[in-house]
Amino acid sequence: MGFSRQVLGFYAERIKVAELLDDYRPIDPDSQRKAQPFFNKGRVVADTGNYDYAIEMYITGFTYDPENVDAHQALRDISLKRRASGGKDLGMIDKMKLKRPSRDDKQNLLNAEKVLAYNPGDCDSMVSVLQNAQRAGFYKTAKWMGPILFRANADSKNPDFDKYMILKDVYKQLHEWQFAIECAAVALRLKPHEMDLQTEMQHMAASLTMKQGNYDKREGFRGSLSNAADQDQLRDETRDYKSLSFMEKQIVDSRREYEADRNEMGKLSKLVDALLKTEGMEQENEAIDLLLDGYERTKRFNLKQRVGEIKMRQMGRMSRGMKQEVDAKPNDEALKKDYIQFRTEQLEFELTEYRSWSEAYPTDMKLRYEMAKRIFQLRRPSEAIPMLQQASNDPKLRNEATILLGRSFFEAGFFDEASEVLDELIKAYQLKGDEKSKEMHYWRGRALEQKGLTEDAIKFYSTIARWDFGYLDVQSRIKKLRGGGAA
Repeated sequence: MGFSRQVLGFYAERIKVAELLDDYRPIDPDSQRKAQPFFNKGRVVADTGNYDYAIEMYITGFTYDPENVDAHQALRDISLKRRASGGKDLGMIDKMKLKRPSRDDKQNLLNAEKVLAYNPGDCDSMVSVLQNAQRAGFYKTAKWMGPILFRANADSKNPDFDKYMILKDVYKQLHEWQFAIECAAVALRLKPHEMDLQTEMQHMAASLTMKQGNYDKREGFRGSLSNAADQDQLRDETRDYKSLSFMEKQIVDSRREYEADRNEMGKLSKLVDALLKTEGMEQENEAIDLLLDGYERTKRFNLKQRVGEIKMRQMGRMSRGMKQEVDAKPNDEALKKDYIQFRTEQLEFELTEYRSWSEAYPTDMKLRYEMAKRIFQLRRPSEAIPMLQQASNDPKLRNEATILLGRSFFEAGFFDEASEVLDELIKAYQLKGDEKSKEMHYWRGRALEQKGLTEDAIKFYSTIARWDFGYLDVQSRIKKLRGGGAA
C-alpha cells in the first residue's frame, strides 16, 4: 500500500528543511489531525464573539501542531479583534505564571503565545514566541513571528536595539542570512559605533554568498574544510567570551563552577547572585529554578526563602510599573481597579511568605513586624496589634513598630490606646523634626481629634507645621479645627 499525499508531503517538508537544519521538528500527520478540531472550534466560537474560549481552543490545538502557521495567524487575528472590542489583558498573577520559563521549550512557546493573545502588542511576548519556537525546532513558527516582531519594534516610539539583535541571532540560527543582515543593519543605525556588529555583518554576507552558490552542502566546498571550520568555531567561542559584559562573564564562570559541583551550596549562591545582578526577568526565573532544585535536594529552608524574596522583588517591580500607569492616567477606572487588585494579591503573597519564614525563625521579630505591616495594609488592624506589641519590644524595631501599633489602634477605633501609645513614644524619642517624629505627632493629633480634644490636637499639628509646613494635610486640619469645624 502506497503512502498518502499528506504523509508524502510531511516527509518532503522534512527533507527540504533538514538540508540545512538537522534539528527541525516536523509535525507528523496524526498530530496535525488531532489539532484540527480545536482550530475549527476556535474559529467557530470566535465568530460568536467568545474570544477567550477561542484562544483556549487554539492554544490546545498548538499542543499537537505548533507548526500550523495558518492557525497562528488566525489566533493573532482573533487577538486583534478581541483587543479592538475592549478585551482586557491577563491579570498580573496569571501572566507571571505563564512567563516563568520551564525546561520545555514547546510549553514556553505555548505560554508566550497565550500571553500575546491577550495583549497582541506585547513585544516581549513576541520575543519569547520567536526564541522558544527556534529553540524547540519549530522553524516555520519562528519565521512567522519574525516579521511581526520586526514591524512592531520598528513602529514603536523607541525601537529596541536588543530586539533587532535577537531577530538577527534567530535568523542566523535558521540560516536566513538575508533577513539576519537586514536586522543587523537596522540595529547598526541605532548604534553606529558597534564595530563587532559591522564585522558580523560581513561574515553573514559571506555566508549568504556561500548559500547562494551552494557551497554550504556537506559533500561540497564546506565539507572539504571541516578542520578549518572546527578551528573557526573554537576561535569564535573564545572571541564571544571576550566580548561578553562583566556581568555575563560572572554568570558564565559561576555556572561552570556550580555545574562542576552541584552539592556545593556556596557555588549555587554565587551563581544566583550573578543572575540577580542583571535584574532581568528571565535570569531571575532561572535563579528561582536553581534554588528550587537545590531545595528539593537538600531541604535547606534558606533556599526556599530566597525564592520568595525574588518573587517579591518581581511583584514589587510590577507594582511600581502599574502605579506609574495609574498616575499617568488618573481617570482610567479600569486601570485603578487592576492596580488595587494586584496590590491586594501582592500583599497576600508577601504575608504568606513572611508567615512561613516566621514559623522557621520564631525568634526573629523583624519577620513578625513585616507580617503585621502587610496585615495592616490589608485593612485588618485588630489582627496586626498583637504582633506589633511583640515587635515593639525589640529595641531595633521599637520606633517603627510602635508608630504602626498606634495607627492600628486608631484604625481599629481604640483612640485612647492609640493616643497613649504614641504619647509614650514621643516622650522617649530623642530626635525632633525627622520623618518618624512627624509621623508619631501626626497620628497622636489624629487620635486626640477623634477624642474631641481639639486644642490638644491643634498643638500637635502646629508642631508639625513648624517643622514641615507641607506635611500631609496638617494645614487644612489646623484651619478647620481653629474655625470650629471638623477636619
